[in-house]
Amino acid sequence: MLAWTIYISFIGAAVLMLLPKQAARAARIITLLTALAGLALTLATFAAHPSGELITITRTAWVPSLGLEYHLAADGISLTLVLLTGIVAVAGVLFSWNVERRANEFFAFYLALIGGVYGVFLSFDLLLLFIFYEIAIIPKYFLIAIWGSTRREYAAMKLALYSFVGSAMVLIGIIAAYVVSGAHTMDLAQLAQYPFSVHFQMWAFPLVFIGFAILAGLWPFHTWAPTGHVAAPTAASMMLAGVIMKLGAYGCLRVAMALFPRGLDPWGFHVLGFGSWREVFALLALIGIVYGAMVALVQKDFKFVIGYSSISHMGFVLLGLMTLQQIGLDGAVLQMFSHGIIAGLLFAVVGRMVYDRTHTRDLAALETMHLSKVIPFAAVTFVIAGMASIGLPGFSGFVAELQVLIGTWHSFPAFVLIAGAGIVIGIAYTWRAMQKAFFGTPDNNAVSTHVSCPRITLPERLGAALLLAATIVIGLYPQLLLRLIIPALHSPFFDGLLKGSVR
Repeated sequence: MLAWTIYISFIGAAVLMLLPKQAARAARIITLLTALAGLALTLATFAAHPSGELITITRTAWVPSLGLEYHLAADGISLTLVLLTGIVAVAGVLFSWNVERRANEFFAFYLALIGGVYGVFLSFDLLLLFIFYEIAIIPKYFLIAIWGSTRREYAAMKLALYSFVGSAMVLIGIIAAYVVSGAHTMDLAQLAQYPFSVHFQMWAFPLVFIGFAILAGLWPFHTWAPTGHVAAPTAASMMLAGVIMKLGAYGCLRVAMALFPRGLDPWGFHVLGFGSWREVFALLALIGIVYGAMVALVQKDFKFVIGYSSISHMGFVLLGLMTLQQIGLDGAVLQMFSHGIIAGLLFAVVGRMVYDRTHTRDLAALETMHLSKVIPFAAVTFVIAGMASIGLPGFSGFVAELQVLIGTWHSFPAFVLIAGAGIVIGIAYTWRAMQKAFFGTPDNNAVSTHVSCPRITLPERLGAALLLAATIVIGLYPQLLLRLIIPALHSPFFDGLLKGSVR
């Protein structure tokens, strides 16, 4: 049943391309129904498989001569991220209800993107996962290049180049794994059990990890992300920060860490005090947390604030993975879900509710508009989303970041203080953006601007309510997802990490 999340997305995209150009309203409705169907299928699977154990969805020979299979399966990690995709996809359609220009093509690319993302999270054949990974990137390019705003062609090309460089690194790694194993299969579960030599894993692990981590926004390979976030239309920004960046983190865990766990072991010598790839990537993640927060603190463009905050929050995901502690890994996966929901909501407020109405993202200009009185719903939504973003108790981000910090304390105690500083800076930039954008008190020389904005529409209210409900429900009852994530991380698939590294 879960396989239909992929199929209906691509069928919906094909139907939209056949619609008359004037049928914008029909395109929106078809896209919404398709996204809702995907979410409903995910929720039904949640109800039917509450344990998080690996379930095979479909498995059939694809290219028998090469041992390739069309193998779709899901465990608790996949289900968590498929649920994230379903929620953000529905919200993205609701926040794109105003799209009129080439609406059919816009929503067709949007559904193709969603179908590709579902495919990545459900693929258990390595080559199939890679193909869906590429399929998800291509619509993203067109969404930014055609419907984007600031420097859209530059941003789209930058995203594409970074993605393809990362993809090339991943492809080299998976071909090497296929050849070296001699198992004549690309099945992820089988390759995860194959005892690759330590020497092989020592170069294959960083190659594949960095290849995926580029899309996850790992510093210093992150520069495509803020540019892409700012240029993308609202729904694409929501998908980019909310889901696409999670593809990279998911690949780091599902492929690089699961197949090549010995690549995390000590090298046997030290370079500048660091003796393993695990320590190197943990340090890069830590730099990303602080760097993203500090740059967000000084941004003048509202959307850049959220863009750089995503770099900081994704740093927590990658740091949690590098702890190799059960609690840190749990927190990293939960942070993928949490950040996907919260970032989607923040970009919806900034891009759709504010920018589409005021036609500016300049915080100094917004400061004169008293938007808390003009569009109070947007102000309230941003305040709540901001609280969720800084990790206040009661929201999903609190549980996720707390777990990552506890795991970090066990593995890299000195890093906890610096990561904590990143959280404090996060409070500062969120407060600054909130104050300037909605509750501005311009200096005496500034002239107040009286703006008249269209009211917040019903689709926007529904989209915001959906995302807010998701972060609050998981914040109040994180066990809803942890009961899926924890068994998945204890499954035979992660035996290499469990036996060799997780402490």
